[in-house]
Amino acid sequence: MTATTHTVMNQPPPLAGYDVFAADPVLTEGIARYVADTRLDEVREELSTLGRAAGSAQAQRWGEQANAAPPVLRTHDRYGHRIDEVEFHPAWHRLLGHAVAAGLTDAWSRPDGHVRRTAGFIVWTQVEAGHSCPLSMTHAAVPALRAEPALAAEWEPLLTSRVYDPGLRPAAGKPGALAGMAMTEKQGGSDVRANTTRAEPLAAPGEYALTGHKWFCSAPMSDAFLVLAQAPGGLTCFLLPRVLPDGSRNAFRIQRLKDKLGNRSNASAEIEFDGRSWARRVGAEGRGVATIIEMVAATRLDCVSGAAAVMRQAVAQALHHTAYREAFGGRLIDKPLMRNVLADLALESEAATTLALRLAAAYDSGTEQDRDFLRLAVPAAKYWVTKRCTPMVAEALECLGGNGYVEESGMPRLLREAPLNSIWEGSGNVQTLDVLRALRREPPALNAFLTELGGVRGADHRLDRAIRGLLTELADLDGIEARARRLVERMALVLQGALLVRHAPSEVADAFCASRLGGDAGAAFGTLPHTLGLGAIVARARPVVEG
Repeated sequence: MTATTHTVMNQPPPLAGYDVFAADPVLTEGIARYVADTRLDEVREELSTLGRAAGSAQAQRWGEQANAAPPVLRTHDRYGHRIDEVEFHPAWHRLLGHAVAAGLTDAWSRPDGHVRRTAGFIVWTQVEAGHSCPLSMTHAAVPALRAEPALAAEWEPLLTSRVYDPGLRPAAGKPGALAGMAMTEKQGGSDVRANTTRAEPLAAPGEYALTGHKWFCSAPMSDAFLVLAQAPGGLTCFLLPRVLPDGSRNAFRIQRLKDKLGNRSNASAEIEFDGRSWARRVGAEGRGVATIIEMVAATRLDCVSGAAAVMRQAVAQALHHTAYREAFGGRLIDKPLMRNVLADLALESEAATTLALRLAAAYDSGTEQDRDFLRLAVPAAKYWVTKRCTPMVAEALECLGGNGYVEESGMPRLLREAPLNSIWEGSGNVQTLDVLRALRREPPALNAFLTELGGVRGADHRLDRAIRGLLTELADLDGIEARARRLVERMALVLQGALLVRHAPSEVADAFCASRLGGDAGAAFGTLPHTLGLGAIVARARPVVEG
């Protein structure tokens, strides 16, 4: 008998079987903007290959499986030997292996490396954000290790390898390796100068034994970790391998894994060093913060890119759902009020991605001016883009109605992931204080930031007014700490506006400047002026599945 009461109607098809890269004009245009013409076809094909994999039903299934089966800590084997290993679902290994093979830990050794890696990171993170942590840590360890050339020569080829080898063995015998990080302690958090972990020099030059704890250790299954500890000369950076050169396990005790709000497929751990934990110094004693800040800066860019990826996937799902769902006599996407919401979400997503790509391009250029620009632009972007992620994803979820509140839609996973990048590598106050520090101590950084804005003066009156307002704020440093969030928000918005005026279609730039800089919008998404080209903004952002 046919079940006539259960005919499925008015439901969208899955958003699968499409090229995540090619379906995103913000990414494709950004690649054309920043990649040299001689390499453009190569980079496009590389990213489309990754994009087709990311949009496949198989990869999406891997993401679901990895999220549904969080890692498990095994402290001992069946015989009672301490092993301190973390077990992951096979889907996690497939995701991570695919990412490593695609070069997402290798931005440092190839032309346009940061732009192509950032675009790939945004594409592949949309499958499942949890496994992006070891990708980010491994990529970001490279510039920190360069403070110790001998260590860099030994480890950099492994960290930038295209081979994923998860086994715990001596690094010298592996074709590729991953790196983690262990900085914060329970009594200090972001105030790493309050760390109590001790480093005692050993007989061999540059070798130490560590004693202490770490409250958050990122990617504890990695081959090596950058660690901060108090040496005789002050806070110092160290490289601590999981497996010693002779094949024995280093003293690296995983006490427990964190039970987190989101990012469930990724392991974050509390660890202990017992006085026998062998490590090698990276940089000079007492220069730990200066050494590891290179890693922090690189991971902060990944926070921006990771948030942009979550935002893009959320708006893609909202656009896809409303393009097929009908209500009140027509498609939801065509309803004026829904179109306003979708356009507003698309604006936020485009601004985030455009900013992430500009930061990556500044890393690639390597000019002194771009290095100065990054000193302010990275913490400002990290503050604002990651802050905007959570409310934006929540609004996108609402576009799916009750369907979006159900786990099978994938939207709850995005919403749980959304706050992470705002906390990781320093929460909002840490970022704003870092901006203030740069403003006070590094005048070339402000000059470079203002030069970036100066190129578009006169192009939009609202942007011009916002720049003048920002200059007024910067001229008055009295009591600036109490209003630092307001200042950094304005810096990020003005920078996004300048980039969109320079690079985005007129409809996008006009809507952004009217709503974010001109004050012509409400506090909630979906309050754009109705006279703007909202239909064009929505059409630009919608991912289209062929067939």
